[in-house]
Amino acid sequence: MRANRTSRLLKSKIKGLGALTAIIAGLKRRGKKIVFTNGCFDLLHYGHVKYLADAKKIGDILVVAINSDASVRKIKGSKRPIVNERDRLSLIAALESVDYVLLFNEDTPLEVIEKIKPDILVKGADWARDKIAGSSIVLGAGGKVATIKLVRGRSTTNLIKKIAKTFHR
Repeated sequence: MRANRTSRLLKSKIKGLGALTAIIAGLKRRGKKIVFTNGCFDLLHYGHVKYLADAKKIGDILVVAINSDASVRKIKGSKRPIVNERDRLSLIAALESVDYVLLFNEDTPLEVIEKIKPDILVKGADWARDKIAGSSIVLGAGGKVATIKLVRGRSTTNLIKKIAKTFHR
């Protein structure tokens, strides 16, 4: 019984762009502030969880767009992602701080941002605000662009290196 409830909860958070656009429009009409971020989220770690929890604190509804497997390969190389897109969607959807998750195939979530028009666009502090995909769209619509300090030493690349070093024969 509990497994079915968890499965339904995850499915209720994972949406396609069309469905999510309609949901977001309704939430905005009710005065909710929509926060948007994106990433690969390969090998989920504490840095990811803290980042998403901090992003949620900035508004009411947190939407996370996740790069598809093909998109990750394009950006990170042929050996990535380690975790497939379905599992990454479910892992991020399972986090309490996350309200909705969707998958995108492009290099950047520009099309998603254009459709959703979030009130607040968030990325890690390692990004210059003017280099964040969609920042001009959000700012042009009267929204905000925010950056969040990342947890030092926590990254998927560092985790992969540690695993490789630890288990290399």
